[in-house]
Amino acid sequence: MAKLRITLVKSANGYSPDQVSTVKTLGLRKINQFVVREDSLCLRGQVMKVKHLVIVKEEADAAK
Repeated sequence: MAKLRITLVKSANGYSPDQVSTVKTLGLRKINQFVVREDSLCLRGQVMKVKHLVIVKEEADAAK
């Protein structure tokens, strides 16, 4: 399965509490911090909710 690299590029301060908690749930705390997660429908939904705050790139699977 593909992996997604999610990078926080804009602060969540001033946005709705739902969006702030979604950013925290993704594991992002600081600007330019990134996490690598397995691609899933649940993760895609979270990313769509905060798409104006993050950049998403698909990473090549190193295990292959």
